[in-house]
Amino acid sequence: MKSIFMPSWSRLVPLAAALVLAGCMSSPVAPAPEHGGVAVPATFSEADGARSWTTAPPAEAQPRGEWWLGFQDPVLNGLVERAGRGNTTVQEAAARLAEARALLRSADANRAPQVGVSTGVSRQAGANTATGGPVPATLATAGLNVSYELDLFGRLSQASDAARLDAQARDALLQSTRLMVQADVAQTYLQWRSVQAERTLLEESMAAYRDTLRLTQRRYQAGDVAELDVARVQTEVAATESEALALERQQVLLNNALAVLVGDVASGFTVAPAAGTGTAGEAVLPVIPAGVPGTVLARRPDVSAAQASVLAAQARVGVAQAAWFPAVTLTGNGGYASPELGDLFKWSARSWGIGALLSLPIFDGGQRAAQEEGARARLEGALAAHRGQVLTAFREVEDQLGALRLLAGQAEAQSRAVQAAARATQLSDSRYRNGLVSQLELLDARRSELRNRRQALQVRTAQYTATVGLIRALGGGWGDAPAQVAAARP
Repeated sequence: MKSIFMPSWSRLVPLAAALVLAGCMSSPVAPAPEHGGVAVPATFSEADGARSWTTAPPAEAQPRGEWWLGFQDPVLNGLVERAGRGNTTVQEAAARLAEARALLRSADANRAPQVGVSTGVSRQAGANTATGGPVPATLATAGLNVSYELDLFGRLSQASDAARLDAQARDALLQSTRLMVQADVAQTYLQWRSVQAERTLLEESMAAYRDTLRLTQRRYQAGDVAELDVARVQTEVAATESEALALERQQVLLNNALAVLVGDVASGFTVAPAAGTGTAGEAVLPVIPAGVPGTVLARRPDVSAAQASVLAAQARVGVAQAAWFPAVTLTGNGGYASPELGDLFKWSARSWGIGALLSLPIFDGGQRAAQEEGARARLEGALAAHRGQVLTAFREVEDQLGALRLLAGQAEAQSRAVQAAARATQLSDSRYRNGLVSQLELLDARRSELRNRRQALQVRTAQYTATVGLIRALGGGWGDAPAQVAAARP
């Protein structure tokens, strides 16, 4: 019966040897597939042949440049710098990176010898005491303890690798957060400037409408026109004032959004108006050089973070597999032990010991199998997330390239519409003052011109937004910004 229920040492030795041999065999872990397993096209469909995609290793550590300098707007430069210092989202990402680095140091510390001191006093009775009998005995101890776990099967090293990859992923996410905040600041500020330009345009239109109203009122008093003409012009003046107030409200909301992005309180925060270097005081619109290769996508920090998470998940699969193998720990201690506290540190009370502990789990109710299964499931999830991030990167680049191509054509067509509308307003105003056309024709001409000018401003804003979006999709700037940035004047 004893041989059935209690395994003898002769039966455990072959089992231990088999486990040791199995643990020494390195089980290869499949590397992360390039580009998340996505079939990569030769070129971007919305770009020329110069922007081709080629295989490239992760490059999240490469500098992204101060790409916002390409807009040549000092106010934007100051806002981006303030956001880098005060944005709470960036600070939160930086704290998570610090936490990941601390966990890495903790994982590395497990691979080093553990040294400690201990002291204590105990009173016991029984076979394990100095008297060897029922008489109680007091034992005082003080010593130095040393332990070291042999990493025979790579469990500790793989855990350290996983922590290192987690720290790399957090570092990449911090870079991604900074880029996201910089892009949000640029887009919000450029929208703020666009709304400001629209308000200026409406104020100019209101001045023209009021001039027409004064002229119409004089003609009405002289009996040349009906009261209906006066009411029409008054309607246009009031409607334009209402639109100007709506734009002012939108500008206030954008101003408050910028306050949050730079880490400031919205109350009292204002954006200083600045005269840009482009036409009509606009900021310069940077253009992505045609020679920028598709390899810059390898710098996208979110893609790099996803890949690091895949590698960390792979390492943790190895940690879960190593839990099946025995653990060997070497221990040593030295110090003093005495039944009399006064004799504790005498030379005759010295004691020491060394030992080795082999622990081999036999039955755990399926815990290790469940942990390994969970690690493999997390690996599958990380692979799917990596693939999804690559797909998102390609979509974002294609979206912005397509938007910039179409917006360029739209801006050119809208410019022609503005010129024609302005000429029509000029002719209608001259003909109205000479009494050749009705007031309704003049109002229609001015409404058309205002509508087309506002549409031109909105197209210009969309170009700014798409440019910043493309820079963000590419993972940051290119070359030495703004030296290698071509500027397109409106």
